[in-house]
Amino acid sequence: MSTGTTPATVPTAPAGSPAAGPARRLPGPLRIGLSRGWVEIRAFSREWESLIFTFSLPALILVLFASIFDGMFDMGMPAVDYYLPGMIAMGLMSVSFQQLGTSIAGERELGGLRRLRGTPMPPSAYFIGKTVLVAFLSLGQTVLLLGVAALGFDADLPTGADSWTTLAWVLLLGTVSCSLLGIAVSSLARSAQAASGVVVVPFLVLQFTSGVFVPVVALPDWVVTAAGLFPLLWMAQGMRAGFFPDEMAALETGGSWDLPQVALALGAWCVVGLALTLVTFRWKTRKDG
Repeated sequence: MSTGTTPATVPTAPAGSPAAGPARRLPGPLRIGLSRGWVEIRAFSREWESLIFTFSLPALILVLFASIFDGMFDMGMPAVDYYLPGMIAMGLMSVSFQQLGTSIAGERELGGLRRLRGTPMPPSAYFIGKTVLVAFLSLGQTVLLLGVAALGFDADLPTGADSWTTLAWVLLLGTVSCSLLGIAVSSLARSAQAASGVVVVPFLVLQFTSGVFVPVVALPDWVVTAAGLFPLLWMAQGMRAGFFPDEMAALETGGSWDLPQVALALGAWCVVGLALTLVTFRWKTRKDG
């Protein structure tokens, strides 16, 4: 007669079940980030009012300026050719700095960022998703501006490989630097409503002090010096270098396009923006702790 206890039976997973095999690896941050980017694009596209406003505003301003100011001032070229580079630079800052600064502040206030932080999604995937959204908006808005200028006003577009290369790296560095600044500044606002003032007001001021609407040679030296502390002036100057003929460089503050300085300034802002993002970014509002 047995007097011992009966050994407990340990249940085993069926041979064909997932538990029987090795644990499945989760997708990497890049794959998750790209999927997140597609979600960001779809969510943004559903807000058709915001979509139309974001894409159409720079193009609408270009149409107005090209129609009103053509032949009114001695610009050395048609008005549409003169204002096109500045409108592209302004549009890039709009879809990066302004868009991220206000949208992330809204997501933080509604608790979306806090809920995302509590999921297995790597934090880097969230920022990759925002990068995909900004890239989509930047390219779409640039293509729209070029199409309106060329088809509607017969604007002269760059033809040489050097010009397009210049436009490409200015677009890349400018968008990255402004995106990082937008992410960083989103943490300065106490609420989503306050974010509009924190983001829109400096952006509006920079448009008038960075050579977008008013030629830099017509601005006081101290205004140009102050604007040079921010990316938009260098983005507009780099865009003009890609679109304008070489003789137009005489109208710049230094009498030349100074592309190495443009690259240095935008590259420095990428570094500064990244540092500010790492230091200031918050997943929760201040009242949440």
